[in-house]
Amino acid sequence: MTSLRDLAELVRAPAALSVPGDSLAGAAAAGWPAGRRTALLPVASISLYWAGMALNDWADRELDAVERPERPIPSGRVSPQTALALAAGLTATGVGLAAVAGGPPAAAVAALLAGAVWAYDLSAKSGPGSTAVMASTRGLDVLLGAAAGGAPALRSALAPAALLAAHTAGVTALSRGEVHGTSSSTARGAVAVTAVVSALVPSLAVTRPSAPGRDGWLAVGAAVAGAAAYASSVGRAQLAAVSDPGAVTTREATVAGIRGMVPLQAGLVAAAGEVRGALALGAVSWAARSAMRRGSPT
Repeated sequence: MTSLRDLAELVRAPAALSVPGDSLAGAAAAGWPAGRRTALLPVASISLYWAGMALNDWADRELDAVERPERPIPSGRVSPQTALALAAGLTATGVGLAAVAGGPPAAAVAALLAGAVWAYDLSAKSGPGSTAVMASTRGLDVLLGAAAGGAPALRSALAPAALLAAHTAGVTALSRGEVHGTSSSTARGAVAVTAVVSALVPSLAVTRPSAPGRDGWLAVGAAVAGAAAYASSVGRAQLAAVSDPGAVTTREATVAGIRGMVPLQAGLVAAAGEVRGALALGAVSWAARSAMRRGSPT
């Protein structure tokens, strides 16, 4: 009989802590266009993330039977039918919550995000454009936070969306080597992406249109701190994969890249002038690191 623990493992439940900061970064950059209803957007994002994880294992069930037989579906703890139904239900929930929070514009962005998730899991994952498709899901998740404000708000969130998408592209390229290892050149590419992203985060705070003064410098300092924490944790693991591109080191670098999304999001929220929100995400970063030790987020 399938248990809640089996379903939590199927959807990589702890890894969902890396998701809420996406829409919050977009909402902060756009000036919180959904107001208090913004609180629903991270829940919508988590629903879509979990849907993607369940669908991923449904689509990979035959491959996992060979490479990862301990996973819930090949081990027999979750049936393929249950996984597919869960993916569909969570997708509908995510789009519905986005509609409640941000109206038709947010529902449209959530539908695009859901489409990208399903496209990646069902076809694009093994194709030449797979990295770009996966990167687009994080970028769209950031834009989801701004969607309620329409086109002007979406434009305001383009920079953080691009940075999170770039980071995701680097992590996705590395993740291809979790089972059989990667190449040093792929790992070097991921290091380069991390370096560029971490350098650009503080620049968003410096160039943000705002009144000069103490609050502005606090935002810059918090953005620098978030970017530094991101660069240190993710870059160190990726550099290890450059020296040793084997499967174990590559998987560690992939996990570090997933965990590193939270300090990156914190830096982006700070760059938008929301220092308290950045500090809250810093606490989430600690919780995510602790939770992901109890189960693989990949």
